[in-house]
Amino acid sequence: MSFKNSKAERTTVTRDAVELEKNTGNIYESIVMLSKRANQINAELKEELTNKLQEFASSTDNLEEIFENREQIEISKFYERLPKPVAMAIDELMNDKIYLRKLED
Repeated sequence: MSFKNSKAERTTVTRDAVELEKNTGNIYESIVMLSKRANQINAELKEELTNKLQEFASSTDNLEEIFENREQIEISKFYERLPKPVAMAIDELMNDKIYLRKLED
C-alpha cells in the first residue's frame, strides 16, 4: 500500500464517536479494529524504512560519515513527516477502505 499519498490528518482532530462506530455498530469493536490496522500500517512503514536505510549501512562507520549522509537524513525526515499510523487507519475507516471481518461460530 502506498502511504506516501495518504490524505490523513497530520495534526490532532476531534472525532465523532457515532461516526467511528457507524461501520461496526460498537465503538469498542471500532477501536480494536483501528488499533489492529494501525499496528499493521506501522509494521509496513517500519519494514519499508529499514529496507531503505540498509542501503546506507556500512561495516565501518565513522562520525564524519554518519553526520554527512544527507540522503539518509532526507529519507528519515520524509518518514517523520508522514501522518501517524492511527490517523491513516481512521482515514481508511472513514472512507470505507477497511472493514471488520467476524468469525461466527
